[in-house]
Amino acid sequence: MKIKSFLARPYASIIHSKVRKGMATAVADQQAVLQYLLKQGSRTVFGKEHDFQNIKTHEDYKKAVPVRDYEAFIPYIDKIKDGGQNILWKGKPIYFAKTSGTTSGVKYIPITKESIPNHINGARDALLCYMTESGNTDFANGKMIFLSGSPELERVGGIPTGRLSGIVNHYIPRYLRGNQLPSYETNCIEDWEVKLDKIVQETAKENMTLISGIPPWMQMYFDWLSQRNDGKKIKELFPALQVIVHGGVNFDPYKSKLINSLGGRVDMIETFPASEGFFAFQDTVENIGLLLNTNAGMFYEFIPAGEIANENPARLSLGEVKTGENYALIVSTNAGLWSYNIGDTVRFVSTDPYRLVVTGRVKHYISAFGEHVIGEEVEYAILNASRDFNTHITEFTIAPAIEVSEGKPYHEWFIEFETPPADMDGFAMAVNNYLRGKNIYYDDLISGNILQPLKIRTMKKNTFIEYMKSIGRLGGQNKVPRLGNDRKIADALKSWVAE
Repeated sequence: MKIKSFLARPYASIIHSKVRKGMATAVADQQAVLQYLLKQGSRTVFGKEHDFQNIKTHEDYKKAVPVRDYEAFIPYIDKIKDGGQNILWKGKPIYFAKTSGTTSGVKYIPITKESIPNHINGARDALLCYMTESGNTDFANGKMIFLSGSPELERVGGIPTGRLSGIVNHYIPRYLRGNQLPSYETNCIEDWEVKLDKIVQETAKENMTLISGIPPWMQMYFDWLSQRNDGKKIKELFPALQVIVHGGVNFDPYKSKLINSLGGRVDMIETFPASEGFFAFQDTVENIGLLLNTNAGMFYEFIPAGEIANENPARLSLGEVKTGENYALIVSTNAGLWSYNIGDTVRFVSTDPYRLVVTGRVKHYISAFGEHVIGEEVEYAILNASRDFNTHITEFTIAPAIEVSEGKPYHEWFIEFETPPADMDGFAMAVNNYLRGKNIYYDDLISGNILQPLKIRTMKKNTFIEYMKSIGRLGGQNKVPRLGNDRKIADALKSWVAE
């Protein structure tokens, strides 16, 4: 046993034990976190405006602090950019995490001295829990690749600014630097295709044991590796590969193709990171769902997804949630975000302990006809139909077709197939029926002859890579929206339709 894996064992056991203890105190920890946040925030501009010093309970907090999207925080962010201190949190942020928004353009999410450990420790805890649960520590001795944004940072209002993954890259422990790939120079390349080509060159002959990234760009990396090595499977190229860490999107639609690309067994660890915080991670291979990070400077509220557009929606604390229901996730953090709608929806699969799955995006849905179809439902439908028809999907997106030349309106699915189904009509009907079984409103619209069954447009190879390139969002942590309530993406994809 080599020194890194040997030393990892006792540390992993300590962290694993701490995580287990935290499961029993999750609700109490959340109440303590809220009190801590209010005390620290009471001396800020935001805290004084919202009378934090007189807030004693969650009920008080809900009355004093409304739920906000990023747009409502822009005036405070602008004050920070202009040099203001103690605006949202004490002092000034040590970083801005730069991320893309759907309506507000570029977002600048503050990261503070108090919040940065959350981003670092979440990924650490996921790996250390895996080590303890599996007994596997050998991967710590090999090379590890982190498909991330550039670690080079610009300055906005004097504050270092960049992609979260690039910021976190600066905090990789020194003892792992020798294991890390790609090189710093390659990681700084902004053009994703140029960068990916260099990553392939740097890693193809290395003893890779861990690969981390979001699934679509991990798959692109695997495809390029295979193409440049006579079609070999990834496990042929990296026989010591043992662990894949993934997050950022629902893994299920990518799982089949990734496993096929691997060509051998590799353990998977799922995480739920975002610029606003590292919210949850897979703590065990025995149970589904991600363990909510309940004692890391973040207070959670949960709004039933159907109420998110209401003027006064229900705002539940952790102890009030139920399994099986879809909630919009609202966070208050030690980075100075207060009742902030991060835009993701979650569903608890367990409340003892609190484990959840990410079900989609608040703004990514189709309800042009009152059906309110969400990401989890379409991913369920396409995953099951793909299994039935032994086909593999590269990527897809959906839009409503409202103004049609013939017949009733319908949902239009744009799908790039790795292996198309032999019976496309049968496949389309299977997707349609699985979706009807998952969403009663969609089923009513079909059975009531308000909508006709969905239609599939087969897309050319690399459609979604080319589309993301065309809008300047290829690679890194960027993701293709699966659902749109308008035709913006659908209209942009027309030139890539294969039929």
